[in-house]
Amino acid sequence: MDSSINQIIKNALEEDINGGDITSHAVITDDVFTNAAFIIKEEGIIAGLEVAAKVFSFYDETLNYVKLIEDGQKVFPSSVAAKVSGKAKSILTVERTALNFLQRMSGIATAAHTYSEKIKHTKAQIIDTRKTAPGLRVLDKLAVKIGGCQNHRAGLFDMFLIKDNHIAVAGSLKKAVELCMQYKTSHNLNFLIEVETENLHQVEEAILSGADIIMLDNFSVDDMKKAVEIISGKSKIEASGGINLNNVVEVAETGVDFISIGALTHSVKALDISLELSLIEE
Repeated sequence: MDSSINQIIKNALEEDINGGDITSHAVITDDVFTNAAFIIKEEGIIAGLEVAAKVFSFYDETLNYVKLIEDGQKVFPSSVAAKVSGKAKSILTVERTALNFLQRMSGIATAAHTYSEKIKHTKAQIIDTRKTAPGLRVLDKLAVKIGGCQNHRAGLFDMFLIKDNHIAVAGSLKKAVELCMQYKTSHNLNFLIEVETENLHQVEEAILSGADIIMLDNFSVDDMKKAVEIISGKSKIEASGGINLNNVVEVAETGVDFISIGALTHSVKALDISLELSLIEE
């Protein structure tokens, strides 16, 4: 994971700096030094402080970055999350990249924490999806975990997930599961097989097929309860589709094992954080 994060940071710095920060080069000389502090502007869960540290060190190893709190902690307006000191030109060049990571990850962690707190009285776990920002999946999913929820599959490569289009192409749900089982055996894989169902008939078919996880896609709460009774522990159960903060408790109380929330990462609201500078007097 570290190598993936390092590459994401390098790409982000290249994207923003490219040929150089021409404004800072024009305005600031190398002998100007500054202190800077990450100031929290709204309540939430902080995430990405380690990533921000890497941003500064990648660009200028002489910068001194100090965390004042840890990822996963609750923060409030006017809290200081971290400080960085050193060449003003270097800090200004990478501040936006550091803030972009920190604000996005903190927004995701805050949303994850809000959802997890809502259903902590149930056995259900909130999980994320592949609806992440392209190129940022590792960080998006890290933020989900920091916020107290769980990661689903990392990508298409680490779990079988049979969706409606797979079923249509295979000819039936049962056939799609059989083909995945054959592939699993022939390639000596140890991955779970999950199947998406759209009605109670498909739920029964999924049970008979031997799927490890049955997804209830856009089921009503009443039908979820019926599905939980039908499955009766034969497979793990994931609820998905149309679930938000207004109905997540009702869904969790049906007895499902997992609730997938795409909104954790696909429509996140960044946490408001700023970087404030003060020059060091010679």
